[in-house]
Amino acid sequence: MPPKRSFDAELATLETLRDATPEAAEAGLVKALTNRNNFIVAKAATLAQNHHLASLTPALAEAFHRFLDSKSDPQCWAKIAIAKALAAFEYQSPEIFLTGMRHVQLEPVWGGVEDTAGPLRGTCALALVQCRTLNNHTLLTHLTPLFADKELSVRVNAARAVEQVGTDSASLLLRFHAELISLVPSLRAHLGSETPELFGACYSGVLSLDGPAALPWAAQFLLPEDDASAEAAMAIAQTQTPECFPILKAAAQRARDPWFRQCVLSAIALSRQQEGTAYLLHLIAEDTHAAEAQEALCRSAPSAETRARLGELGRPCS
Repeated sequence: MPPKRSFDAELATLETLRDATPEAAEAGLVKALTNRNNFIVAKAATLAQNHHLASLTPALAEAFHRFLDSKSDPQCWAKIAIAKALAAFEYQSPEIFLTGMRHVQLEPVWGGVEDTAGPLRGTCALALVQCRTLNNHTLLTHLTPLFADKELSVRVNAARAVEQVGTDSASLLLRFHAELISLVPSLRAHLGSETPELFGACYSGVLSLDGPAALPWAAQFLLPEDDASAEAAMAIAQTQTPECFPILKAAAQRARDPWFRQCVLSAIALSRQQEGTAYLLHLIAEDTHAAEAQEALCRSAPSAETRARLGELGRPCS
C-alpha cells in the first residue's frame, strides 16, 4: 500500500503542475524526472515539453540513459516521451537519438516476447534530422538501415525522416526503396500486407521533394490497381497541381476494378482542381459511375457551389 500511495501522490503533484506557470512548474518537474517510475517520468517529460522548458534538457537526457533498461521502462513510455521533448527543444546532440534508433526492447507477452521499442526507434529517426551537427550524407547513412526494420511504423517514419533531409540523394533513396519493393515479390511478401502505407510515404516524399516533375514516376504505380496503387493516387492528389488531374483522370477511365476506380475518383476530388470537380460533376450528369463520383465529392468537403450543383443534379450530399 505505501508504494501505491507514493505513486498516487506523485501523480497528483504532477497534475497540479499542468496548469502552473513554467517558472512555478520547473522545480517540480526536475524532481519528477528523477523518479524511478517510468510512467511518472513520461508524464513529467510531456509536461516539460508543454511548458517549453528547454532548461530541463540536461535532466531529460540523464533520465533517458537511466531508463535504457527494459525492466525499468516497460513499453518504453519514459524514453519515448523524453525523445519527443528533446526533439521539440531541438536537442543537438545526436547520441541519444542514435541510441534510441538502435534500441530493441524484448518484453514477455503471451507465448513469447515482443519488441516494444518500435515507436521509440521511429520517434528518434524523425528527431535525428534536426541535429545540425550531422551532414546530410551522415543522416542518410544512419536512416537507411531502418528501412529494413521489422516494425512498419519505424519504416514509415524512416521514409518521412529521409524526406525531411530534403536533398537529391534523399529523393533517390525513396525512389529506390519504392521501386525495389515493387519489383521484388519476395521482399514485398516478407514485408507483409501493411506495405502500402510505406509505399505511400515514399511516393509522398518523392513528390514533395521533386514536385510535378516526379508525377510520371509516381503514375507508374497506378497500373496494378492494388492497395499500393491507391496510395499512389492519393499521393498524386496531394500535390494539388494542375498536372495531377490528367494522370488521375486517365487512371479512372482505364480502371477495371470498381474499388480502385472509387479510390481514384476520391483522389480527383481531393486534388482540389477545378477540372477535377467539373469531371466528377460531368460523370454524375451523364449517369456514368454517378454514385461513385457523388461519394467522392461529398467526402471531400465540397464548396457551397459544388454542393448546390450536386443538388441540381439530384445527387445532394446528405
